[in-house]
Amino acid sequence: MQSFPKPLSSKEEDYYLSKYEEGDPKAKNILIERNLRLVAHIVKKYISPGRDTDDLIAIGIIGLVKAVNTFQSGKGSRLGTYAARCIDNELLMMLRTERKLNKEISLYEPIGTDKEGNEISFIDVIEDSSDNILECMLLSERKRKMYEAIDRVLNNREKEIICRRYGLRGNREVTQREIGKDMGISRSYVSRIEKKALEKLRRHIMENE
Repeated sequence: MQSFPKPLSSKEEDYYLSKYEEGDPKAKNILIERNLRLVAHIVKKYISPGRDTDDLIAIGIIGLVKAVNTFQSGKGSRLGTYAARCIDNELLMMLRTERKLNKEISLYEPIGTDKEGNEISFIDVIEDSSDNILECMLLSERKRKMYEAIDRVLNNREKEIICRRYGLRGNREVTQREIGKDMGISRSYVSRIEKKALEKLRRHIMENE
């Protein structure tokens, strides 16, 4: 794995964040370049035989760029903490997409032949039940209503907590303690926000049934 520039000190980070917020594009580049070592550190968790490390680094850098673009210094957390979450999320989304594609492809891979010698795949032998189709349609509609409610009735903090707690929208499912640590608040406060957000979602969905 290639070497990367030394990370910024807290004082340097604050300086370049301030310059970036003032519109200095060079400051943005420095914030990205000096956090590349963080990408390399996180990527180590995802290295496996047959997987190109440079590809993982590239995906991680996408997450880092998103972090620098969306980071708000006034919220109390450090850029590195926020960036680590964004990098992790980007890599996890890539893995989920790969797994989904592999699963879809495997459904059509030959698993044998029928009595007449014709090749059959797993998709050919899945039971096509109208009850199952109806159940899937109902589940899909419930999901649509849930995401609509999340966007309509929750504030940004509530959205982040709900999506991270339950692994929604590409997020990794995490504990209240992990969320509290990342957001700089206590686990019990995360729990209160979560309960309040779930009640808001339940009430909205029931009122619109």
